[in-house]
Amino acid sequence: MTTLTEAIPISIDKDVMSGTLVFRGTRVPVRTLFDYIADGSSLDDFLDNFPTVSREQALRLLEFVTESLVIGVPGN
Repeated sequence: MTTLTEAIPISIDKDVMSGTLVFRGTRVPVRTLFDYIADGSSLDDFLDNFPTVSREQALRLLEFVTESLVIGVPGN
């Protein structure tokens, strides 16, 4: 069985950013991507400012969150 952190490019480690949810292999908090989007920045802006996060990682996370929300909505 695949675990959640294997399915999406995230990691949680108390020794990395005090256990903050980060993109796997980086010290970039996942929340930063959502903050950028909420502030009206593009994915390219985020990736330019955090080059240790790959486009694939960001897209996989966004797809996972979108699918999770759709599945969690009653009637879907």
